[in-house]
Amino acid sequence: MRPPFSARTEWDRRPNRLTIALEARRRRGEPVLDLTESNPTRCGLGVQESDALRALSSEASLRYDPDPRGLRSAREAVASLYVEKGVSLAPDRILLTASTSEAYAWLFRLLAEPGDEILVPAPCYPLFDFLARLNDVVLRPYPLVEEEGFRIDLDKLRHAAGPRARAVLVVSPGNPTGAFLKRDELEELDGLCEDRGMALIADEVFGDYGLGDDGRRVTTAAGSVRSLTFVLDGLSKRLALPQVKLAWIAASGQDEALGEALARLEVIADTYLPVNTPVQVALPDLLSLRTAIQSRVKKRLAANSREIDRWLAPPHPARALPSEGGWSAVLRVPATRPDEEWAVTLLEKDGVLVQPGYFYDFPSEGRLVVSLLPEEKVFEEGIGRLADRIAG
Repeated sequence: MRPPFSARTEWDRRPNRLTIALEARRRRGEPVLDLTESNPTRCGLGVQESDALRALSSEASLRYDPDPRGLRSAREAVASLYVEKGVSLAPDRILLTASTSEAYAWLFRLLAEPGDEILVPAPCYPLFDFLARLNDVVLRPYPLVEEEGFRIDLDKLRHAAGPRARAVLVVSPGNPTGAFLKRDELEELDGLCEDRGMALIADEVFGDYGLGDDGRRVTTAAGSVRSLTFVLDGLSKRLALPQVKLAWIAASGQDEALGEALARLEVIADTYLPVNTPVQVALPDLLSLRTAIQSRVKKRLAANSREIDRWLAPPHPARALPSEGGWSAVLRVPATRPDEEWAVTLLEKDGVLVQPGYFYDFPSEGRLVVSLLPEEKVFEEGIGRLADRIAG
């Protein structure tokens, strides 16, 4: 008799070579310099825990008065973030979720029938594969052109937008590429989505971590387009507080389509009511901490980026690809062996954990990905060992 399991959960759970090597090293009790760590609560950032705890201790948290879209005071606090970016966004266009993953799931359910397609960038974070399968949609990748700073290949994106395409997903800045969406790209995407009856989903969770100033960048896609658009953001990256579990969807578009989208999303939200009351009550106070929190994160990102520049300076055969922001660095390494082989060798020989490029769907070998969040001493030693191994 067939087991009562859905085909959508029939993943290949066999561990890859890197996972096997990591588990073996840990069983032997051997240390690991983890250059993949991206959980800010494990990186010694010294975030103001006491202030965050005070914000979460209000007596108002003991009352339960649910609003499907989220408490208005919380949505007003989110709307104020967009005012700072020059966008007036009514709180009624904002819905709170427990995470951006949940927001994606709601949007996939809102926009697509089973078997419909979502256009996603490549390379990009691998989470979308799981979300797509769980929500019965098909991913159609469109390429980012590395030689042009990971700009969108708009011609290939148009070609990928077949009759079952329901949305284009962009990540700005990209994870792990660090490339921001540009104004001319957004204009093209807006027109394409409007012409083809598609929605635009813009993931801006790393948007506060840009490097330098560039007037070509899109500050936010919220409120600035004609097509039905959903901007995703949250506290996981903005406040380095993934454990408080709050994110949001900010919706924009033409009145008729926007009103229908918000009405349907409200029913989805009311079905689950996933966001806990304490974090909603605390949100205005939590957001007041963001300058201090982000300054600590940015200091760590800058320090570890300098270590990469120091160790991989010319004529070293490896180098970091240019990045406009985010929490990751992509390292270009000699393609003398597969990326997975580089990663396994670094772990087994040097105790350094990195991610091979194929995790992110890079189209060719010669890419390793590291997080810029690990503690500085760990990162300095790890990137030094990596540099020595590759140079040797």
